[in-house]
Amino acid sequence: MGQFVYKAVDRTGEHISGQIEAADRKSAVSSLSGRGQFVIELTQKVKADQQVEAGTRLPAVSVGRLRTKRVRSKDVLAFTNQLSTALRAGLPLLSAVEIIRDQQHRGAMRQILSAIAESVRSGQSLSEAMSNHRNIFSQLYISMIRVGETGGILETTTEQLTRLLARDEKIKTNMKNASAYPIFVLSIGLISVVIVITWILPTILETIGGGVALLPWPTRILMAVSNFLVTALTTVQGWLFIVLIAAGFFYFFKWLRSAGRLHWDGFKLRIPVLGSVLRTISVGRFARTLGALTKGGVTILESLAVVRDTLGNEVLGREVDKVSEKVKTGAPLAEPLDESGLFPALLVQITSVGEQTGRLDDLLLGAADTFDEEADAAITRFMAIFPAVLILLLALIIGFIIVSTLLPIVMVQLGTGAF
Repeated sequence: MGQFVYKAVDRTGEHISGQIEAADRKSAVSSLSGRGQFVIELTQKVKADQQVEAGTRLPAVSVGRLRTKRVRSKDVLAFTNQLSTALRAGLPLLSAVEIIRDQQHRGAMRQILSAIAESVRSGQSLSEAMSNHRNIFSQLYISMIRVGETGGILETTTEQLTRLLARDEKIKTNMKNASAYPIFVLSIGLISVVIVITWILPTILETIGGGVALLPWPTRILMAVSNFLVTALTTVQGWLFIVLIAAGFFYFFKWLRSAGRLHWDGFKLRIPVLGSVLRTISVGRFARTLGALTKGGVTILESLAVVRDTLGNEVLGREVDKVSEKVKTGAPLAEPLDESGLFPALLVQITSVGEQTGRLDDLLLGAADTFDEEADAAITRFMAIFPAVLILLLALIIGFIIVSTLLPIVMVQLGTGAF
């Protein structure tokens, strides 16, 4: 049993603080919820004989410059699934990590697990060891591992993590598989278009008498594009221009990932069909992640801070920040969610019922399945439209080229004598 210091809000909105004795964080939150108290902060008191003198903590193990770029999300998912299975089988944590490491065929993942095993052996917790590799393990991942360690339910939280990661991997795989063929067709088509415009079209038009000014306007547009591509591909100035364009795109996308991310994410939510797909996926992540964290004994405010970075959209993330600020003042979670207007009414109602009954975690996890089914349906609809849009775009480009090329020839054959 441990002592926990808590701050909470009762059903009348009054702020309460005190101490409670419980086996773990989850039990403390459950006990307070049973009293009708909504936990805002929860901290475990450390006994004097458990405190570590400053400077006595074992140092983090330096593992050098690990080549982590090749570690895939599938590798992390497989490791999490294996770790969950090993812990449920009763293996000690360090032994489980070492066994999984020895089974790895990918060198980068083996290096990561070796570093984690060494850190755990030197006295660090698993979450601390993983926090040294934040480019591999997300904030959500580290937070849930920490919850499992604190509450003694690491096998449960790794099982929940496996489901979360498997869900995200399924979405990414479906998106890649559905878009692979149309993107391939579009790429081949665009390459063919460049070849036709650059080399074939000028040869055809040379056989036609008359100046460029006498050509039909579609042909003149195509000739201008052809001249531009020829200049860009055959002169030093053209290659410099291409380099400048590439640099511009590089810095533009870099800006989108930093300062411009808010504008870009807002734009994506406004795109027809795609915006609905992205919103539904984010809502499903919100419900499942918040439910998993609160079920593990994490307070609402701590959970919202983690959930905020898992939504994949800065607009929704900032709305979660606003929700968190209002919860700090004593407002129930459902109220600011409803006021934001970005979360569906079903999520708001389920959250409200969960807060009133003290079953927020179970209801959110149940609702996540519903939102995931909606996300699957939305992805299926989007992927039915997306290939057709790409192919239609390619057909329009090729059609324009054919018309622009044949139009002057047809007009010459008709004997108009002028274009």
